[in-house]
Amino acid sequence: MKIRREVACLVLLGILAPVRLAAENAPAAELPAWLAEQTRTLSDEQRAFLLSEEAEGFTGTREKLYQRLRNKSPEEIAAYVDGMMTVVQDRKFNPATDMASIPLNTESPEFNSWKVRRPPSLNPQREPGPFSLSYYADAWRSGIATFASAPVAIYAEDLVAGKVDVAIVGAPLDMGSYYRGAKFGPQAMRNEDGADGNDMYTMVDPSEVLTIVDYGDITVDNMSTERTVQHVRERVAEIARTGAIPFVVGGDHSLEYPNIAGLADVHGKGSFGIVHFDSHYDAAGARDHFITHGQPVYRAIKEGHVLGSHFVQVGLRGNWPSPEGFEWMRNNGLRYHTMAEVEKHGWDAVMKRALAEARENGRKLYVSFDVDVLDPAFVPGTGTPVPGGLTMREALPIVRGLCAQNELVGFDIVELAPNLDSTYRSALNANHILHACLTGVAMRKQGITDPGFLAELATEHMQPAAGQQAARDGKAEKVEPTYGTGIGPRN
Repeated sequence: MKIRREVACLVLLGILAPVRLAAENAPAAELPAWLAEQTRTLSDEQRAFLLSEEAEGFTGTREKLYQRLRNKSPEEIAAYVDGMMTVVQDRKFNPATDMASIPLNTESPEFNSWKVRRPPSLNPQREPGPFSLSYYADAWRSGIATFASAPVAIYAEDLVAGKVDVAIVGAPLDMGSYYRGAKFGPQAMRNEDGADGNDMYTMVDPSEVLTIVDYGDITVDNMSTERTVQHVRERVAEIARTGAIPFVVGGDHSLEYPNIAGLADVHGKGSFGIVHFDSHYDAAGARDHFITHGQPVYRAIKEGHVLGSHFVQVGLRGNWPSPEGFEWMRNNGLRYHTMAEVEKHGWDAVMKRALAEARENGRKLYVSFDVDVLDPAFVPGTGTPVPGGLTMREALPIVRGLCAQNELVGFDIVELAPNLDSTYRSALNANHILHACLTGVAMRKQGITDPGFLAELATEHMQPAAGQQAARDGKAEKVEPTYGTGIGPRN
């Protein structure tokens, strides 16, 4: 009975252990003398498994594994090893009992109805180009809500005719996530303030410098993440081919994979770099589903859409990844900047390092911003919050600086789940992040590429004061500006 209970526990616990059958692998360790004596009757296959790293996955360390076996008889040890091997084997795909895919009804006359484009001939006749949905002259005051209070474009011809710089498109997908609600992100950001108007730090108004449009929402097949991301890839490529920069508002982070792939279809594989803001590294490999919000980085790199050496991670923290995850990043050339690094070196130093890495070799840049990189105090409305994250005061200047300093090919902001926030704060702050990137793109178009640029008008009132007199007298304390306080060098 005791043996059966042990095996049953192993079966339950084993689904959490990243193990694989490796009896054919070379032994990773030697058994201590007492255990060698107790395992003389094991088969070669059982012994090889017991000595492998896979067996350690059930307890975490070899020492704990041996401790678990110490008071067992040879028969109980054999049963324990059999239990571990059974769990590892049963976790694998079995073509005799398992579905390799979910069949689709290809005979359905509605098979593609969810993504069929509405022909322009069905609409009232008009000249191609962006158009306003507002009844009022000041579109931001009322009317139909749009991203950044921008006019609307429906077809690629509208983007071309309007010489659009930025097309903001919603992607209300959350089937790639374990926590639902991110599909309401685009709706919440349209309905909230913060994405338009003047940027006081730089005195640049993106809507005056850039032609920005709301390109609607990309349709979603709510029964299939796989079908949806393929269509997202097509729509992102459609925007990029017109010369406009796609800004994708999610939706969960599984969207990063089709966004990168779609841009690679246009700009070329490996032709641009990525800066990925996230509390998680999103590079899990051994998952049963190919597309989830926990593995877009893995798939984009594995399929060659972006090179690992062109990938920079910012803001990682919490309990994932394990050491193996960090080793995967190192082995694939990724640079990562954790909050532990921020604690060790300070935000100012880490930000400068990340900015420099993004600029290497003058590559074009894609920025992916998961709102859970921010501390939950600023964005409680997200499915996987992790304490200890970036403040808005830290996030705004680095996003603005990245988008000013680099030629941007795309941007996404994902994982906003507004239903998890009873206030407007999460959507408001997400819009301010979006606005920071728009400001950076507008700065670059005006020839301002210094990531620390701040407008003199916003930082110096130029009025006589006792403090200024003290400065002239050489008595005022000199204060060095830092990115950590949201203050950059004057220009």
